[in-house]
Amino acid sequence: QVQLGESGGGSVQEGDSLRLSCAAASEGFLDVNHMSWFRQTPGKEREWITSVTWSNGATYYHWSVEGRFTIFRDKDTKTMYLQMNSLKSEDTAVYYCAAARYYSGSYDRSYSYDYWGQGTQVTVSS
Repeated sequence: QVQLGESGGGSVQEGDSLRLSCAAASEGFLDVNHMSWFRQTPGKEREWITSVTWSNGATYYHWSVEGRFTIFRDKDTKTMYLQMNSLKSEDTAVYYCAAARYYSGSYDRSYSYDYWGQGTQVTVSS
């Protein structure tokens, strides 16, 4: 069983930066294939934004955040991070981290994830 806990959200101005963390609590080895960040705004579906494969650190990004956001993980501390730079008002959302035990052919399917964090609010003001 894996429990995920996000931290690092807050309120910032456009152009500012934030770093989100997702700490995984598990017994022994963290047996996941990849971890990802999703975000959600009221009335909309949860949106995939980026993933990292746990074994080799390969990364994948949605076009809307590529070049501004960086995902990385620390295997020793079982923590995943999302460095968000040049934030825009449209980045305002609740951000969720998620972990999947298996790769199902796509990273952006929320139903393919086994574990979810509770979410952290990011608010970007113009």
